Amino acid sequence: MTESNSSDFNLITRYFPELTEKQLIQLNQLLPVYSFWNDQINVISRKDMSNFYERHVLHSLGIAKIQPFLPSSRVLDIGTGGGFPGIPLAILFPETQFTLVDSIGKKIKVVQAVADELGLTNVTAIHERAEKIKGKFDFIVSRAVTQMPDFLKWTHTKFASKSIHALPNGVLYLKGGDLTEELSAVKRPIRQFELHPIFTTDFFETKKVVYVNMTGN
Repeated sequence: MTESNSSDFNLITRYFPELTEKQLIQLNQLLPVYSFWNDQINVISRKDMSNFYERHVLHSLGIAKIQPFLPSSRVLDIGTGGGFPGIPLAILFPETQFTLVDSIGKKIKVVQAVADELGLTNVTAIHERAEKIKGKFDFIVSRAVTQMPDFLKWTHTKFASKSIHALPNGVLYLKGGDLTEELSAVKRPIRQFELHPIFTTDFFETKKVVYVNMTGN
């Protein structure tokens, strides 16, 4: 691990000091595994690899600071790409079941390979369009794959009716910038959680988790 990447990894331990030894090992494995696969199938911007832990892993884990997932709960990651935010969240919550979906087969190939390499038995990787996924979930997570109104059209039938977390079942969406216009078309209860007070590096200045309550409660 280079010095810059070592420093980058230290952001994870700074903001998540409670990690177990197994979780630290798995998170530390992410960079070499993704570096290998990114050379075969480009799923992460080359310029981002030197800030891999900040821009991909820590960003994904921002969802955990807003809503930790309980054991036996089910989380769907739509448009996961190479496995974000799903893979880091699956490491953090090993007793939660994660389904990672993408419509591009080669990206799901990478997700499956990473999950296998890290021994993540709580990850299911599916090559499919979001609207065709069956099942009910506590939360659906994603990282800015499309405009929120379109995203909700794909997902509104996929939520379990019973909520067991502090936040009622819904969407936890990683976004950045001014979302006023985009979210004005959404008719469900919305909360925006700024990540910069939690993660204080410059990268997070405009980053937030957008929560949409999909239960009607």
